[in-house]
Amino acid sequence: MTMNRLLLQLLALWSFSLSRCESTFVPYDYSATVECLDKPLKPQYNGGIIVNPDLRDGPQAWLPFGNAKIEFKDIGHDKFVVARERKQPHDSVSQKVHLEKGRLYTFSAWLQVNSGKAPVSAVFKTNGEYKYAGSVIAESKCWSMLKGGITVDESGLGELYFESNDTKVEIWVDSVSLQPFTQEEWKSHQDHSIHKERKRTARIRVVNSKGEPVQKASMSIEQRKLGFPFGCEVEKNILGSHAYQHWFTKRFTVTTFANEMKWYSTEVVRGKEDYSVADKMLRFFKKHGVAVRGHNIVWNDPKFQTKWLDPLSGREFYNAVKQRVSSVASRYKGQLEGWDVVNENLHFSYFEKKMGPKASYNIFKMAQAFDPTTTKFINEYNTLEEPRDSDSSPAKYLKKLRELKSIVVRGNISLGIGLESHFKTPNIPFMRSALDILGATGLPIWLTEVDVEAPKNVQAKYFEQVLREGHAHPRVKGIVTWAGYSPAGCYRMCLTDGNFKNLPTGDVVDKLLHEWGVFRGQTKGLTDADGFFEASLFHGDYDLKIDHPLTNSKASHSFKLFYDASSNTQPSSFVFRL
Repeated sequence: MTMNRLLLQLLALWSFSLSRCESTFVPYDYSATVECLDKPLKPQYNGGIIVNPDLRDGPQAWLPFGNAKIEFKDIGHDKFVVARERKQPHDSVSQKVHLEKGRLYTFSAWLQVNSGKAPVSAVFKTNGEYKYAGSVIAESKCWSMLKGGITVDESGLGELYFESNDTKVEIWVDSVSLQPFTQEEWKSHQDHSIHKERKRTARIRVVNSKGEPVQKASMSIEQRKLGFPFGCEVEKNILGSHAYQHWFTKRFTVTTFANEMKWYSTEVVRGKEDYSVADKMLRFFKKHGVAVRGHNIVWNDPKFQTKWLDPLSGREFYNAVKQRVSSVASRYKGQLEGWDVVNENLHFSYFEKKMGPKASYNIFKMAQAFDPTTTKFINEYNTLEEPRDSDSSPAKYLKKLRELKSIVVRGNISLGIGLESHFKTPNIPFMRSALDILGATGLPIWLTEVDVEAPKNVQAKYFEQVLREGHAHPRVKGIVTWAGYSPAGCYRMCLTDGNFKNLPTGDVVDKLLHEWGVFRGQTKGLTDADGFFEASLFHGDYDLKIDHPLTNSKASHSFKLFYDASSNTQPSSFVFRL
């Protein structure tokens, strides 16, 4: 065999291996549609491992589930399957798929019902378990996109089916997709998104007093403040502990007061408002450059009301609520990162029972009137954490957002999406898909109360998974963990012990902050022949030191890197004089 022939064969083998690698390395599709469309879009990933995903081959691979009757329809060149004569919620249409442990599955489908509206869920029956992938409120006369995800505990055969408690409706199904990803692929999606959304190249040119380029100047860059808002909840005990203050302010750029702004803390006795603790905390964090999220104006859970409120009714109750909103929103007007306005108003309805079905709408409207520029957040749990919780599903969240978007008081209301993120065992593919759906609104998303209730041997691991997924998602604009230290005990987890030494969860925070540039130390290098130096850095505030030993010249400067949708792929250019 000649050397040239051998080289050609090796080149062909390498090309084949590379093409196989590239073909199996599937990028993630962050798109989602929140409008109900006349026609369904094509299945994502061409259906992934779903056979006959767009029903163009009629009944191939699709079977009845339960006692439903199924038929295949073709209307206006759209082919789809219909599950009718349903007697039980699970009566629908199904397809069997092979599921692998360790893979992360992204699911999507387009659904319609034949009359009215009805919540419909996608479920995978596998190894005796039922894995809920997600849900949507399906409508008649148009198609709605369901997007979700699952992982499985054991490899084996699974069966996809759809479920609705409204057994009177037919379930129409089209454009189904189930795409598996390896752990390596999933991480590559995060890395790609982080590079695009959280980092930018700083292109620095050093010139002398004549404007001429300075080559071989020594550059030292150090991050002073992380650009991405990342923080932790606190209580008033931080005011009396210098050790806690030092530990906290080294790490975080945003916080939330656990109780100190809540109504039951500021007005224990009716008519006697006391904001002294909240004011003192706000002054402390302002001094240290830490932003504060307002939490909360009112809380819709009946268990967490100031004691004197419940006996009130009618106009007296309404006036008390209006006074509360006016008082707290006016006091902190323009000083907060955002307001959780009616906390947990998808799960609870205390104010609706007292003030009528538009109570939350009216309280948001009041808050907008008294503080029009601060973003008003819905703040809910289980939207990311639990696909089986129908009360706070992404679809129910979207419904509430649509109601509130119509508020126009001193301008259009500025809304935000607050997701508490109190996890047990995270379903990371579902989490990402839910963020995709809510992100399609274009509104800012914050993870507002992140913690994990899990055995100690996996708690830190799960905590890291959630933080990485949140930080990497292009629509997430900030993260607050709910793990501040309290002598009475943390809510579900702590980051430190009582001496402010990191626990494993605190080590996760420091590990990520190091990756994001906070504890990384200095980025160093030399300018080239044209006086340029480039570095890919996370968004944030930076200090720059320039040193040129040959001319005995030194200079210190500062600069800021931030996200710019119009030019974030281009370097951010700076010129500094030595």
